Amino acid sequence: MDDELLTTDEVAARLRATPRFVRRLVAERRITYVKVGRLVRFEEGAVTAYIEAHRVVPINRTEVSLNLRRAA
Repeated sequence: MDDELLTTDEVAARLRATPRFVRRLVAERRITYVKVGRLVRFEEGAVTAYIEAHRVVPINRTEVSLNLRRAA
């Protein structure tokens, strides 16, 4: 475990989001965190994993058409 522990504000800065959004991720258990006493901290790897898990890749028009046909 060589990851540095980050604060809520540091994670918010990396996500370009507000600290409130990060606190909501914690409350909904959508991001991995570490409790240090009453403090909430995040491993750098957990933040990177969250970003990768929520990455949306582009698709081309053919794939869109196929997806729409399957849904119909």
